[in-house]
Amino acid sequence: MVQATQPTQTLSQFAATLRYDTIPGPVRVHCKSLLLDALACALAGRLGEETGQVAAFAAALAQGRESSVIGGDHLSLAGATLLNAYLVTAVTMCDVHRATLTHVTPEVVPTALAIAERDGLSGRALLTAIAAGCEVTTRIGLGLDYPKFRARGWHGPGVIGPFGAAAAVGSLLGFDADAMARAFALAGSQAAGTFAAWGTPTVKFHQCRGALSGLMAALLAQQGFVATREFLTAPDGGLYNTYTDGGNAEAAVAGLGTRFELEQIAMRLWPGASLVQGLVTALFDIVECEHLDAARVRHVRVGLAPGAFKMHGGFDAYKGKFEALLSAHYIAAVVVHDRTLTLSQFEPARYDDAGLRQFAAGKVAVKADAALRDSQAAVEIETVDGAVFSARCEHPLGSCENPLSRSKLEQKFRAYARGRLPDAAVAEVIAAVSELESLTSVRTLVDALRAPAHAARPAVAAAE
Repeated sequence: MVQATQPTQTLSQFAATLRYDTIPGPVRVHCKSLLLDALACALAGRLGEETGQVAAFAAALAQGRESSVIGGDHLSLAGATLLNAYLVTAVTMCDVHRATLTHVTPEVVPTALAIAERDGLSGRALLTAIAAGCEVTTRIGLGLDYPKFRARGWHGPGVIGPFGAAAAVGSLLGFDADAMARAFALAGSQAAGTFAAWGTPTVKFHQCRGALSGLMAALLAQQGFVATREFLTAPDGGLYNTYTDGGNAEAAVAGLGTRFELEQIAMRLWPGASLVQGLVTALFDIVECEHLDAARVRHVRVGLAPGAFKMHGGFDAYKGKFEALLSAHYIAAVVVHDRTLTLSQFEPARYDDAGLRQFAAGKVAVKADAALRDSQAAVEIETVDGAVFSARCEHPLGSCENPLSRSKLEQKFRAYARGRLPDAAVAEVIAAVSELESLTSVRTLVDALRAPAHAARPAVAAAE
């Protein structure tokens, strides 16, 4: 076993030797859930405000039509990888590894799908690649010493995402440990992205650029391109010494192959920032049990953890869809009014409603609560007749402690596939992911995911 002082080597050996039969059953199930969730998010991503811009960029990036676009047609290998990754994250409802505040599937799933489709690989190979990519991403993140990493302004998807994308591609291409290590070095050489982009769509560009970076790293490593063998802890310019204060290499590899960190990747049933999912969970705990008339609500008081408040407590006067998706004020207001939360609540006709804007700015109070942490939230709703309803969320729906059921995930997929894929294709995709191990070729799944030429703009249906 390579010592923890050489985590690149340890992780490279793990990713290169991971096999379907060595992945525990619950981990396989979670990987399939992550895949179905990523596909649902990608279909929803057609409604992203910037999706058209990214699609045009992806089409111009390289010539070719060898790779499928989820819910679309064909682009080049690079273009499809980039666009599919953006689609997964476009409407702010994809996964998150909460320990590192990193969205993982936008970087891992599109790269794995593209290579598995290109080479006609099996469902087992795809599942193994997703496991390798997700585990490498989260493990490298654990070694960062995230609070210090975050204090320097770094954003996880663009920094550690390329490693996971490279691991997924390397797994599919049959890399040995040496080739995998070189792919990781090439991925790390492209690691970038900071929170200076917060509040703008550029934070989502970090995800799709991370996917493309990992793809390029692996394909270049396949050519035997020379790169350092120990990137993470290299004294001069290594990830842990440059992006944080040396990191914690032991945390990156402790229990590797026995305990899978990827099981800590959470999913979202509702659109909205990952750190406000606890708020949404608490709100529904109230509105689903109480018959509240929004017109009779005097105050909505929201408590968020200090970090969540810093990121989401300042959008009482939100501008546009993306800020509405980040705004604790708007989300509280619209859930109280509509008793639902889908992408319909983030269309201009809804978030620009004058009465709703007035309610969000005037009746919703959001504060930092030092007793809360991460995505925990506390909500208190007071009516004009003095009634008070309260709820506290310890674990948001979709977290590993409060997971989404398979039926909820399928419901989410159906909701955002409607109008984009034929009903028969929707059923085929759900069945293919459920029985991924039985697929002889991933092309069967990808073929079902392409939209027919006449596909209309998808209707937005309830995913709760």
